[in-house]
Amino acid sequence: MKHHEASPAVALIIIDMQQGMATPDAGARNNPEAEANIQRLLMAWRQAAGVVVHVRHISRSPGSPFWPGQSGVLFQPALAPLPSEHVVEKNVPDAFVHSGLERWLHVRGIRDLVVVGVSTSNSVEATARTAGNLGFDTWVVSDATFTFAKCDYAGTKRTANEVHAMSLANLAGEYAQIVDTQGALARFTTRRGE
Repeated sequence: MKHHEASPAVALIIIDMQQGMATPDAGARNNPEAEANIQRLLMAWRQAAGVVVHVRHISRSPGSPFWPGQSGVLFQPALAPLPSEHVVEKNVPDAFVHSGLERWLHVRGIRDLVVVGVSTSNSVEATARTAGNLGFDTWVVSDATFTFAKCDYAGTKRTANEVHAMSLANLAGEYAQIVDTQGALARFTTRRGE
């Protein structure tokens, strides 16, 4: 593989792929293929020795599946970080708040982010909005993210697909570009100058 000093690093940001997200209690979700797509991206980044950041939620609410010491806090085994991969812990949906993530990326000269994980309408959207506002070139992968069914503010039940589509629409253009897994892989290859 050719080494490209000038080519900016593209960080893969994997949000909240923890065991607590895989429980039936989490509710009706969309994109059942999301985990497989995240794995495809993770393998591509690892094969290229790319920058990978794993974000995990640690709840401040006792009783939450993400309360410290609960199995829900643990990463899903198929997506567990390698010792060489950066892990960020957060207590709110936005991975940039009180986590040092922005500085960590800046120190490494990383300006390009590919965001995957859960949930599209919560931590993914919050993180991608901040990333865009901070000036990162941010791409959210539509088929490597998922969310859950929810009632809207007027009380209308919305399917997980509807909630997902609205979140992506909220982000598109202003905060991030929306791509699918193939588009993210193509972008990674192009940015690395292959």
